[in-house]
Amino acid sequence: MAKKVAVIGAGVSGLISLKCCVDEGLEPTCFERTEDIGGLWRFKENVEDGRASIYQSVITNTSKEMSCFSDFPMPEDFPNFLHNSKLLEYFRIFAKKFDLLKYIQFQTTVISVKKRPDFSSSGQWEVVTQSNSKEQSAVFDAVMVCSGHHILPNIPLKSFPGIEKFKGQYFHSRQYKHPAGLEGKRILVIGIGNSASDIAVELSKKAAQVYISTRKGSWVMSRISEDGYPWDMVFHTRFSSMLRNVLPRMIVKWMMEQQMNRWFNHENYGLAPENKYLMKEPVLNDDLPSRILYGTIKVKRRVKELTESAAIFEDGTVEEDIDVIVFATGYTFAFPFLEESLVKIEDNMVSLYKYMFPPQLEKSTFACLGLIQPLGSIFPTVELQARWATRVFKGLCSLPSKETMMADIIKRNENRIALFGESLSQKLQTNYIDYLDELALEIGAKPDLVSFLFKDPKLAVKLYFGPCNSYQYRLVGPGQWEGARNAIFTQKQRILKPLKTRTLKASSNFPVSFLLKFLGLFALVLAFLFQLQWF
Repeated sequence: MAKKVAVIGAGVSGLISLKCCVDEGLEPTCFERTEDIGGLWRFKENVEDGRASIYQSVITNTSKEMSCFSDFPMPEDFPNFLHNSKLLEYFRIFAKKFDLLKYIQFQTTVISVKKRPDFSSSGQWEVVTQSNSKEQSAVFDAVMVCSGHHILPNIPLKSFPGIEKFKGQYFHSRQYKHPAGLEGKRILVIGIGNSASDIAVELSKKAAQVYISTRKGSWVMSRISEDGYPWDMVFHTRFSSMLRNVLPRMIVKWMMEQQMNRWFNHENYGLAPENKYLMKEPVLNDDLPSRILYGTIKVKRRVKELTESAAIFEDGTVEEDIDVIVFATGYTFAFPFLEESLVKIEDNMVSLYKYMFPPQLEKSTFACLGLIQPLGSIFPTVELQARWATRVFKGLCSLPSKETMMADIIKRNENRIALFGESLSQKLQTNYIDYLDELALEIGAKPDLVSFLFKDPKLAVKLYFGPCNSYQYRLVGPGQWEGARNAIFTQKQRILKPLKTRTLKASSNFPVSFLLKFLGLFALVLAFLFQLQWF
């Protein structure tokens, strides 16, 4: 008899968890408190309690080839970076393809998840849900929490003396939907993350003036990288990851600084990070430097104090007549349906083995998914988490002892602080490829580059020097997909398809750069011969 699994949430993590459960022959039931799938990526005009909220203009920061599920490439005519509505369309196609909707109970809220009295032997859970004001209880063999961590806004008002005197409007970025109603205002945005930058840029096209206040600054990257390819197709390669891991931190810091300043000098724009040694997640924004250059956005230091209508900054400068303050200050998270002893949250952190499993449980039948912030796409990350979790539930993979897991949690946290720092926004940060490989190794899906070098050298080169996308984790092991190799070799075609919407005449294959070099050399030879005539 198949094991029953409760999946909490029908966002990205929930959908891929359903598919992985079905792939492993488990029997999932998903509880979704709203009326539809998509979670964070489903835009709604109104903010709803207990649900993630986005603004209307949100575009993905990771490209489609680096964000798709490992055995389901996005349609080739989809743009490389997707508007939230287009990404939701992909999720709908995915759910329909694998017939996932039949496992979801919509408008059903999870009230509590508790161990059964015989948990030490059965590993079972009692899940209480509420739908149409009626409570129901059911027993499950395992639980996957997929409710996300962008729900509870963090508004540190105590850090802003004088906020009680401020007569303008202030709200968290979670409340922001579009610029309507903010035209002609003087607006102060607190924070320098992706949301802060997006909102500031969008408002700067309608507002009288926008200010961004940042304590520590940030690197800012464009989505467009070398030769116009998406940034993550160039940045996230195994070769690049290896260099960042083996080179001294001083060299890595220098390389990062050179790379980030190639687009524009961050010091000149007041954006340079305070601590350049930290691998803090960069801001992805194609317009922010331009808006600063236009003067529609001005970058300021930390707010020291607020008055009825002004902001006083720590460098002593003052900006008067502030109408609106937007706190883009991140999120905290909580699991009100769980007992505190199960997943204890301290300082916006949880002690989970590899960000997934509580180490103290007698039976490994509980996992949190998506409670992580990789330096790359979250979608392939949660997919590998789900593939591992379902195999653990099925008994095909096992976890180490409690002592080993606790030691790993401590060591991982120390490494995180050394790499990313201790700010709230970095609490869930982790290296991208390293973490994917860790998870893939657990289920036997990590590609063996040496083996491929001998049996398929062309593919081995692609795996090492090309983009490290999700297809790589379907080449071998359980869940192997016969289309993985072809997907790797045809990704360039899917990148270029939505770009080449204008037919061009075939150009000459003769390289212009070679011709210029040849002419330059020829000119040098002529100059040399001309000089000889004078001796």
